Amino acid sequence: MVKREGEGDVETVDQRGINLLELLHVLAKRKLTIIKISFGAAVVSAVYALTLPNVYSATAKVLPPQKESGAGLSALLGAGGLAGLAAGGLGSGSDVYLGILKSRSLEDAVAQRLDLAKVYETKTAEATRLRLDNALNVRAGKDGIINITVEDRDSKRSAQLANIFVDELMRTTVRLNLTKAGTERLFLEKRLDVVRKDLKAAEDDLKSFSQRNRIVQMESQAKASIEGITRMKGELSRKEVQLAVLLRQQTEQSPDVQSVRAAINRLRAELATLTGDSSPDGIPSVSNVPGVGLEYARKMREMKTQELLFEQLTKQYEMAKLSEAKDSSSLQVLDEAVPPVRKIRPLRTNIVFLSTVSAFFLSVFLVFCLEYYEQLPEERKNVFRNLKKQALSFK
Repeated sequence: MVKREGEGDVETVDQRGINLLELLHVLAKRKLTIIKISFGAAVVSAVYALTLPNVYSATAKVLPPQKESGAGLSALLGAGGLAGLAAGGLGSGSDVYLGILKSRSLEDAVAQRLDLAKVYETKTAEATRLRLDNALNVRAGKDGIINITVEDRDSKRSAQLANIFVDELMRTTVRLNLTKAGTERLFLEKRLDVVRKDLKAAEDDLKSFSQRNRIVQMESQAKASIEGITRMKGELSRKEVQLAVLLRQQTEQSPDVQSVRAAINRLRAELATLTGDSSPDGIPSVSNVPGVGLEYARKMREMKTQELLFEQLTKQYEMAKLSEAKDSSSLQVLDEAVPPVRKIRPLRTNIVFLSTVSAFFLSVFLVFCLEYYEQLPEERKNVFRNLKKQALSFK
């Protein structure tokens, strides 16, 4: 038998057409089953969707403190780097406030204010907190603004809950800020007492050293000592020349010679004093100038250091007292929550549509399975019946 060119292709196309017609025949044959299942699913899903309660969502927006908050106060007091401790509060990031909103203490406070245990019909505080935590959604945008969203079956209550969360957040931040400021103030107060004592000790030490060495101004006194020595040496040389001239003309018993010699002895004694270990009239001797000057500089540096530390701590202490005196939160409410008009769920139309479509495809698959079962030989049907009996048997 000779096979014509293209004959196989025609048969394949015919077979495909027959198979498609058979599928359509099965669908047409069992269309009532498909319609009943799809319609039944639509009715059941519609009834189920209507029994679901409406859920509303309300959102409040809060702006956390910015990084530059407190900079004006720091600049006003001129506290420099140390002022940052007293002006920072809880910080300018959003993460800490998101953590506070999710904290157990804050959620319990919100639940108590609206008696949510009665609203949610829960028996324990933990169950109430869990329901409230599931209804709460907090997030921070890229701009740093915190969005506090609460879902509830009651439109007004959802907005009320969101606003209460904001109110409790502000109360908590005020309490934490005051606690932090009070702790800093107590620490600075104790530290200030210690520095005050150290400063007084440094001042007394410098005073004793100055009195002991007769120092008022080290540099000027050292300069006076050097100038005095130079002047005395010049006067001594002049007197010695005068004495030599007088000795050529007069004897040792001459009043003029004795007067000049006495003047020379007095100058030598004064010069020895200035170049020796002690000096009258508060002028340090030249031999003591390096050691005395070094010790004086050290004691002066210690006193200046304590003065600077005392000044900085005093300014920081004042800032801590100002922070403690504040009774307002650094948070700013941008948008208060308002009762929503539209629900967010359930989406009843979507529920009915998806259920009906799913039931339609499931019914199509079912009718094909039924058609396949009916086309099986009797022996195969008996196998399926036996499998069914074995599956339902508990022996």
